[in-house]
Amino acid sequence: MKINVLFICAFMILLVSCKTEERKEVDPKSEELSVVDFYFFTTDSIKIFGDLHGTDKKASTILLFHQGGSNARAEYETIVPVLVEKGFNVMTIDQRLGGQIYGGYNRTIANIPSNSFDNGYTYCDAYNNLEGALDFIIEQGYRGKKVLWGSSYSAALAIQLGSKRQSDINGILAFSPVSGGPMEACRPDQFFEDLKAPLLIMRPQSEMKNESSQNQLALAEKSGHQTYIAPNGVHGSSMLVKSRINGDASATWERVLSFLDDLEKKG
Repeated sequence: MKINVLFICAFMILLVSCKTEERKEVDPKSEELSVVDFYFFTTDSIKIFGDLHGTDKKASTILLFHQGGSNARAEYETIVPVLVEKGFNVMTIDQRLGGQIYGGYNRTIANIPSNSFDNGYTYCDAYNNLEGALDFIIEQGYRGKKVLWGSSYSAALAIQLGSKRQSDINGILAFSPVSGGPMEACRPDQFFEDLKAPLLIMRPQSEMKNESSQNQLALAEKSGHQTYIAPNGVHGSSMLVKSRINGDASATWERVLSFLDDLEKKG
């Protein structure tokens, strides 16, 4: 009996440790950041993996969501340290739709052996990945402001989440939100009018050649939301990464940090 009890205790300790494994990473400035690995399950039982930077539960938390074909650690490798340095908690997740276009791998997809793009799972279906992340951070007791940050398809879903969870969201940054093709059923434009939280939509100059991008920004501005055109950016959050735009991202960063600073000043 004594041996069985010891075995059960050891098993329970192992089980708990799998959920919040502590690790250390070094950012590009060679400063150590404390990072907690975590996971949660969506309403349709998908196991979502993520990282949480920062433990001040009274501070504001930015929830970062990656673009299609990507993963959080690779896409936001140089972005997270900047936000942490500004005093924000930063939460990232690997959504059910992603990959390795910037390197690394998507842990959520790697955990689904049967994953494929022809299994009927759509970009719109990934909405519960984002909502699950919001629920998780609230359940963990983080009481500060919550800011959504989306890239490409996740930018569109972040706008939707901000509209449906008005009381839980304090601001939204949407980088190149997709509205056509596979996102037609959940296009972000339909949520502009009802959205009360401050919203900043950002697109690179190259995307403004498209009539759909022009119309989207016009509709956003008509509903009182903010827009910004990055002079030499690329699609999604990567418009903030110097190595991906082969140019200067300082002006774009200045606009982002100004938006976040304004949110912090609001009561």
